[in-house]
Amino acid sequence: MELLYYARLMRRYWPLLLLSVLAGVGTAHVVTVNTPPKYLASITMLVSADARDGGLSTALQAGALSQQRVQSYATLLTSRQVVGRIARGEDVTDLQARITADAIPDTTLLRATVADSVPVRAAARANTLGATFAALIDRIERPTPKSPPTIRVTVIDEAEVPREPVAPQPLTNMALGALIALFAAVSGLVLRDRLDTTVKTAETLQKVARSSILGVIGYERDAKRHPLILRDQGRSSRSEAFRSLRTNLQFIGVDRQPKSLVVTSCLPGEGKSSTSANLAITMAQAGWRVVLVDADLRRPSVPRYLGIEGGTGLTDVLIERARLHDVIQTWGQQGLSVLPSGRIPPNPSELLGSRGMRTVLAQLTEEYDMVIIDAPPLLPVTDAAALGAICDGALLVVRHGKTRREQVLRAAELLSSINARLVGTVLNFVPAKHGSYYGYGYGYGYGYDAAAQEATPETPQPQAPIPV
Repeated sequence: MELLYYARLMRRYWPLLLLSVLAGVGTAHVVTVNTPPKYLASITMLVSADARDGGLSTALQAGALSQQRVQSYATLLTSRQVVGRIARGEDVTDLQARITADAIPDTTLLRATVADSVPVRAAARANTLGATFAALIDRIERPTPKSPPTIRVTVIDEAEVPREPVAPQPLTNMALGALIALFAAVSGLVLRDRLDTTVKTAETLQKVARSSILGVIGYERDAKRHPLILRDQGRSSRSEAFRSLRTNLQFIGVDRQPKSLVVTSCLPGEGKSSTSANLAITMAQAGWRVVLVDADLRRPSVPRYLGIEGGTGLTDVLIERARLHDVIQTWGQQGLSVLPSGRIPPNPSELLGSRGMRTVLAQLTEEYDMVIIDAPPLLPVTDAAALGAICDGALLVVRHGKTRREQVLRAAELLSSINARLVGTVLNFVPAKHGSYYGYGYGYGYGYDAAAQEATPETPQPQAPIPV
């Protein structure tokens, strides 16, 4: 499962990963070009004991003594006393950092390596270092100034001018840069995805809301200007998604089929009003007797979506200034009934939770097959909760990549606390590239004649951009 998660994540953000790899390769190339070359020149020296005057026993002791001192000589070889003799005006500390010396295990051999940006200079300094160190040991390893030295250092292999630099290595650096950039990009994406609590998958929404996913509505660029599904004669993928939502609602509770449905969301801007309108249109196209009630008494949107007059409506009925049938309007060729919100009252929650609202709802459910109520968002105000308590069910609209999991959980808990029935959820504004990812994609165009199955009303669309 984790492997599949990473595969999906990389597939979703592959352009960013490719850009990161190219940036890593480019950075490594710039660093390589601006890094001076590094050449290595090495010499090998033999540490031996002088046993000319001591016989065989003295020779063995001297040989053991010289072998024990090899490690100390390796440290002495990079000391300031030795390096200072070959510095020739350079910084001794810097030159010390470019000289390494080590004793070859189980031998009395000593190897010294000098690094330099100029190959000839590297070889010359290595040879000078060997000669200088041998002279120093010859001087300090004498018991008296006139006696022969007990330890000798002899240069076995002199340094040769190196032909190829050991650094930088362009291919290795660019490969390493690409790997580092890819690892950083993947780590950043995983961290961002783990910290991102917005709902982006149908599986996550179903798990958090503990309710069925009744529909996945894709994102379309023209949705803000044309929120209804009547354009293109209902042949778009968005139209088909609402038909699927209508079909799924028919299978919700065979023994307890809801006749009044509250459509709400967690927060504003998640598309609950456009979902209400399009669901009502789709049901009307299928021959249902549907009434769409705009119960958002704070920011009503249904009249603007449908292009109708909304000055008189639900609020006038609730305060008994108008009769219900006088304010219901017919929209479209299929005869979709619409009850606008009417004037915005100062006490929306009290009106929606009143006995008059129950009476209106009971009358509508008697006369229509389905009552779809566009309600305000759940979390900011209590209007939708009041409606959910008196309706047969609630449909929660969740916006892909915006609604957070904790918000969905709070909304579901709020509905549960008032014994409202959450019949399902709708994942809205799903990007097209995620269609197959969620298992709701379609691999063919909608070129069939939708009018042969469902007649589409030729109702004019609103001209001004409408927020969804």
